[in-house]
Amino acid sequence: MPINIEIKAKLPNFEETVSRATLLSDTPREIIHQHDTFYPTLHGRLKLRRFPDGTGELIYYERPDQEGPKTSLFDLAHTEDASALHTVLAAAHGVRGEVIKERWLYFAGQTRIHLDQVEGLGTFLELEVVLNDGQLITDGEAIAQRLMKELGVDPANLIEGAYMDMLDKQ
Repeated sequence: MPINIEIKAKLPNFEETVSRATLLSDTPREIIHQHDTFYPTLHGRLKLRRFPDGTGELIYYERPDQEGPKTSLFDLAHTEDASALHTVLAAAHGVRGEVIKERWLYFAGQTRIHLDQVEGLGTFLELEVVLNDGQLITDGEAIAQRLMKELGVDPANLIEGAYMDMLDKQ
């Protein structure tokens, strides 16, 4: 399974973080509209991410619920017909819930910087440090910590779980 080091934080000042992410980014930002449907699982999390063009990604991941950098193991499969796949998954497993967001994506080296505007929750930052083959988890954690500082993330705003968990608690 590929490995990411991730952090997630509430953003009190979206525009300030946009400015900082723009300065750090190797590429222009990309705006992505995502509709994530979560399905019940015995372990980890399973979601189908649907895009406006009808394509999608089925993503299974395991990640501890803790503040700060955390290791995420994941598998991903692309689909050209996300609606049909959703129909099959919902019939077989039921639906846990949905997360709808607009994601502003920036790249800084091997890190994906996500600035998310999540329906019903607000604005958030998510860092995904994509580890290279043979790279140590501690290297990824150090990159995440450095970027948190450069982006002005207050450790008090770090979030433990997933957006779906936050919506479940509402």
